[in-house]
Amino acid sequence: MAMTTRGRSPRHTYLGDTSPARTARDLFETLPPTPGFRAEVIDGNLIMSPVGTPEHSWSATLLSYALQPVVMERKWRAHVGGVNVCIDGPRDSLIPDFVLAPADCPRRGTLELLSSGLIMVTEVVSPGSARVDRDDKPRIYAAGGVPIMLLVDPIAASPAVTVLSDPQDGAYQIVTRVQMGKPLRIPSPVDFDLDTSIFL
Repeated sequence: MAMTTRGRSPRHTYLGDTSPARTARDLFETLPPTPGFRAEVIDGNLIMSPVGTPEHSWSATLLSYALQPVVMERKWRAHVGGVNVCIDGPRDSLIPDFVLAPADCPRRGTLELLSSGLIMVTEVVSPGSARVDRDDKPRIYAAGGVPIMLLVDPIAASPAVTVLSDPQDGAYQIVTRVQMGKPLRIPSPVDFDLDTSIFL
């Protein structure tokens, strides 16, 4: 019997499933719904973190609004939070704050978009996620073949927005950082000049 709540899918089959979880991924796949927390598998570890503040999610929503013309023109899909991304290879499962994907993005099962099929992911840095967002996730997304990562960092000593692109050998080769409020070019395939003052 599967339990669901607030849109969570029946991946959570913890009732009646008595086999022990052997890996963090196994445990992740049997977790009950975790209201108020985000469950991710990062570098083979199950990480539970509180969901962001309203300001945190608003930043991702503002990005979605800004990219709306591009999304509509190219018939892409923009997802603000709540979408699991399976990293090709290690099968880590992350929940970016914003995901840009083609309509036919490949999936792992029904719930997770595959990282190699994405166009762009965005992480909005918060105090509880700063190290993971700044240090771990760029490496993980690059290794998973995500073409572009946008890092919105309102809590840095000097708030900034960074675009990382051209993933090769587990690292992004091109990194462009601007002070929040300055324009930032998001490279191909997005090809968009982002006015980062939307995050101020």
